[in-house]
Formats: sequence, structure tokens, C-alpha cells
Amino acid sequence: MNLTFFASLSVALAVICATIVIVEFFTYTSARYREKFLEETAAEMDEVLLTLPPGKILDLSLALSALSAFIAVLAVGFYTDNLSIIRLVIVALIAAVAAFPIPRVVLKYLRKERMEKFNLQLEDALLSISGSLKAGFSINQALETVANQNRSPISFEFRLLMHEIRLGVSLDEALEKMNKRLDSPDFELIAMAIITARQTGGELTVILERLAGVIRERVRITGRIKALTAQGRLQAVIIGLMPFALFFAMLYVAPDMMNTFFSSVVGILLLIGVIILDFVGFMIIRKITTIDI
Repeated sequence: MNLTFFASLSVALAVICATIVIVEFFTYTSARYREKFLEETAAEMDEVLLTLPPGKILDLSLALSALSAFIAVLAVGFYTDNLSIIRLVIVALIAAVAAFPIPRVVLKYLRKERMEKFNLQLEDALLSISGSLKAGFSINQALETVANQNRSPISFEFRLLMHEIRLGVSLDEALEKMNKRLDSPDFELIAMAIITARQTGGELTVILERLAGVIRERVRITGRIKALTAQGRLQAVIIGLMPFALFFAMLYVAPDMMNTFFSSVVGILLLIGVIILDFVGFMIIRKITTIDI
């Protein structure tokens, strides 16, 4: 009797210790992920000029995940008669995981659109700077003309540049900071050209006009490539969505056959494998149709 009691007590203590360790691990992991999520989100929001707290994006992601899981469970309950806890849990988890990164994806899309618009405005900005230099303006005055044109987003970025210069930062250092902030290959060429011309005494107006021609040609080629690869990008979207459309169609047409996927470990693993392979195939097609110049 004593041995049984001590054995039970030992098992209970082991379970309690294991539970504490698991809870501490998940608490630490979630705290680290939250910290990293907020840090990356804050940087992305600064790039698209949003003034919302980063925590709001995290709350939005969690709310969107919960809403997606609820809608997915309702959809499964509508299309099938034989419900099971395993099926509902799997569908809810898949929907929640798929919906969680959507706000971050939207932020990245907004940043990409903003940078594309910035790059399109660079050619006119370079010609404006070159014309101001030919008129006898200094480089700071030429940059300020672009900042005063009220063309978003390029005027805003140049206003930040001029603000740093007025605070005592050298032009070379301000250009380097602006280059790191924008992470634009086109502006990197411009910054290096201005810094090099100031150090070596080169003809800056000629250099800027040549860079404007290079950027103009790059924009033309980029637009041509997007037109040629539009069909491939559309195929990637269609192929990526087709398995999910077929899945919900089969739930409605043959629910008994689809029940086997949720009632066995092999079926669940096959569903997870399909999702992973579908995502990999989508990314491969997007990689093929994405050509950097």
C-alpha cells in the first residue's frame, strides 16, 4: 500500500513538473514571438507611414484568426451532416493559421506599392535636381526643390532628408541613412553618385541625367516583364486556390468519402501534406515569374 501511494505521488509530481515546464516554455516562446512581431510590425508601419500602435496589428491578426476559424467551422457544418470534433478542430486551426499573417501581408503590399511609386517618381526628381543645379542652385537647394513639390511619397522622403541636414547631419550621412531607410536599388545609385561626385568633383548634372535615363529604361523593361509574366502569375493564383475549391466541392458532393480524411491519422497527414505542397508550388511559380532587373 505504501509503495502504491509513493508511486502515485511520484507520478503526480512528475506530471505537475512537466506541466510547469511546458507552460513556462510556451509562455517564454509566446513572449519572444510577441516581442519580435511587434518590432517587425513597427518597422513595417513606419515604412508605410501608419501611426497605429503595433499592438493593434497583433490584435487585428488574432481577431481575424478567430473570425476565420468561426467562419470555417460554420462552412463545414453547413456542407456536411456528420460532424466530428477532430474535423472541426483541424478546419479551425487551418483557417486561423492561414488568416493570422494577413495584416502583415497587407502592410508588405502597401510598402511595395509605395516603393514602386517612389521609383516611378525618381526620374522626374533627378531631372528637377539636374535643372536646379544648371540654374546655379546648390545641391541642398536642388534637393529642397524636390521636397517642396508635394508629390507623395518622394517629397516626404526628401523632406526627411532636408530635416536631417538642417539638424546638422552631413549630406553624405543623410543620403546613406535615406538609402538604408528606403532600401531602393535605384536610389542607392543616386546616393552613391552624389556622394562620389562631391568627393571627386565630377559633373553631377550629367551623371544625374544619365541615371534618369537608366531608371527610365529600367521602368520600361519592368513594365514589359510584368505584362509578359501576367499569365504565369494568374496561373499561380488559380493553381493555389484550386485544391481548396475542390476540397469544399467534395465536402458537398461526397461528404462520406471526405470523412475518412478526418477520421484517420493518415488522412489528416495527407491534408497537411497537400496544403504544404500547394504552398510550395505557388511560391515556386511566383519565383519563376518574378524577374529582377
